[in-house]
Amino acid sequence: MKRNRLRMLALAVTACTLATGIAAAQIRDPLEVQKGRDVKLKKRGSVAYYAERWDLSELPAYEPQQRVTGNIKLRGSNYFTDSPLERTWEEGFRRFHPGVTFDTDLKTTLAAIPSLTFNLADLAPSRHITSDETLLFQRYRSYLPTEITVVTGSLNVPGWSYAIAVYVNKDNPLGRLTAEQLDGIFGAERSGAFHGTEWRTDAARGPDKNLRTWGQLGLKGEWAAKPIDVYGYNLKYHIPTTFADRVMQGGAKWNEKLQEFTNYKNPDGTTELEGKQVADAVGRDQFGIGFSGIGFVTPQIKALAVAPRGSSRYVELNLQNLRSRAYPLYDEVYFYVDRPPGKPMEPRLREYVRYILSREGQDAVQRDGKYLPLTAAVVREQLKKLD
Repeated sequence: MKRNRLRMLALAVTACTLATGIAAAQIRDPLEVQKGRDVKLKKRGSVAYYAERWDLSELPAYEPQQRVTGNIKLRGSNYFTDSPLERTWEEGFRRFHPGVTFDTDLKTTLAAIPSLTFNLADLAPSRHITSDETLLFQRYRSYLPTEITVVTGSLNVPGWSYAIAVYVNKDNPLGRLTAEQLDGIFGAERSGAFHGTEWRTDAARGPDKNLRTWGQLGLKGEWAAKPIDVYGYNLKYHIPTTFADRVMQGGAKWNEKLQEFTNYKNPDGTTELEGKQVADAVGRDQFGIGFSGIGFVTPQIKALAVAPRGSSRYVELNLQNLRSRAYPLYDEVYFYVDRPPGKPMEPRLREYVRYILSREGQDAVQRDGKYLPLTAAVVREQLKKLD
C-alpha cells in the first residue's frame, strides 16, 4: 500500500514537472505571437478549401443601374486581402465602371468602425459590430451604420469566420443539443442582454435554467452526477460573442467554471491556436464540452447536432447545412456604410455593394473557396437595405 502511494506521488510530481516545463516553453508575449502572422495568413488565403459549386442562378446578374466614377476607400478586415477575393471583386466591378478607383488598406477589423466614424473609409469590412463600436459611431453620428451581409463565414478555415462547432468527448453518449440547452450549459443567470446599445430584458433567464451536470441532460448511470466541464475561447475574442449572440440571446454572463484558452507560440515558431486547445482539452476530459471550429475535431471528440432556439430540428454542421444556414451557429461578415437616415447611399458605393451581392460577386466568393456564397433569400434582404 505504501509503495503504491509513493508510486502515485512520483507520477504526480513527474506530471507536474512536465506541465511546468511545457508552460515555460510556451511563448505568450503578444508581440512574439504576432510575428509571422501576415505570412501565415497570406499562405492560408491562397488556398481554396472547398471545390463545391452551387447553382447561383437565383441570384441577380449584375447590371449597372447607373455609371459611376470616383474613389472608394476600404478599411477593416484583413481577410478580404489576405486572399484574392477583394482584388477579384474590384477587378470585376471595374469592367463595368472603369472610372472607379480603390484605396484598399485592410489590416484589421479593429480599424473598420473607427475609420467609418472619422471619414477615413467609405466601406468598412468587419465581423459583427461590437457594443463599444456601435456606441462610438452613434455618439458621433446620432444614428447607426448600415450593416450589409456580404458573405457567410467559412466551414473550417481559421480566420475566415468559421462556423462554431460544439463537441464532446468520444465516450459521451450524447449526440445532439438544443440552443436552449447550450445556453444552460455555457451561460448563467442574467437579468437581460444588450442588442447593440439597447438593453433587452426579454433575454433574461433564471438560475433554474443552468445545466451543470450530465444528468440534467438525461444521461444515466456514472454520467448522471458528473459535472459538465466547459471549455471555450478567451472571452475577449469575437467568437465567444458570436456564440453568445446565437445561443445566449446576446447575454454576457457565462458559466462560472468556463476554462478559457488563448493563442500562444511554440518554441519551434508554430502557433498553438485557441480552437485546437479547446478540442484537445475536451479530448482529454471524458466529461468535457467545448465550442470551437469543426476543423479542430480529432478522433477523441465528436461534434454534436444543434437545434436552433425554439426548434426541435437538429442539424449537423457540414458545408451544405452551413451555406443554407440551417445549422444555427453560422457566422457572417459585413460591409458597414455610413448612410444618414432618409438619404440615399452614395451611387458609387451602392453600385459596388450591388456587384458584390450579385451572381458574379458571389461566384467569386465560392471560387475563392473559404467564405461561402449567400443564398438568394439573404441577398434579397441585403438589397432592400440599399433602397
